[in-house]
Amino acid sequence: MEILPTLSTFFIILSAILMAIGWKLIIKKRYKAHKKTMIAAAISALFFFIIYISRTIFIGNTSFGGPEELKVYYTIFLIFHIILATTGAIFGVVTLTLALKRNIKKHQKIGPITSVIWFFTAITGVAVYLLLYIFYKGGETTSLLKAILGT
Repeated sequence: MEILPTLSTFFIILSAILMAIGWKLIIKKRYKAHKKTMIAAAISALFFFIIYISRTIFIGNTSFGGPEELKVYYTIFLIFHIILATTGAIFGVVTLTLALKRNIKKHQKIGPITSVIWFFTAITGVAVYLLLYIFYKGGETTSLLKAILGT
C-alpha cells in the first residue's frame, strides 16, 4: 500500500488549491461558485483524513528514516505540523458549519484565518511527505492495531 501516502498527500494539496480558488471566488463575489468550491475543498480534505487514518490504523505510521542528526528537527517539525493540522481541522469544521448555518458574519471573520492555517498545514504536510518518502527512505512502519493488541 505504498501508494496511500502519495494519494493522501494529493488530496491535501487538492484541498489547498480548491481553497485558494474559493478564496478568489469570494473576492469576486461569486457566492455559489465559492460555496461549491469550498465544499469540494472540504471533501478533498476529508478524503485525505480517511486515507490517512485508515493507513495509520491498519498499516501504521512510518518513522523518519533520514540521518539521526536530523531526527530531532524532523520530530519538532512533525509536532508543529500535527498541531497545525489539528487546529486547521477544527477551524475548518467550525468555518464550514457557520457557512452552512448561514451565519455569514462569523464565517467571514473566521474564514480567512482558517484558510491561512490550512495553507500552512498543506505546505508542512507536503514537507513531511517529502522527508519521509522522497528525500529519505522511510523508517519502520508499525500498525497501530498491532501496537495496541500486541500481535
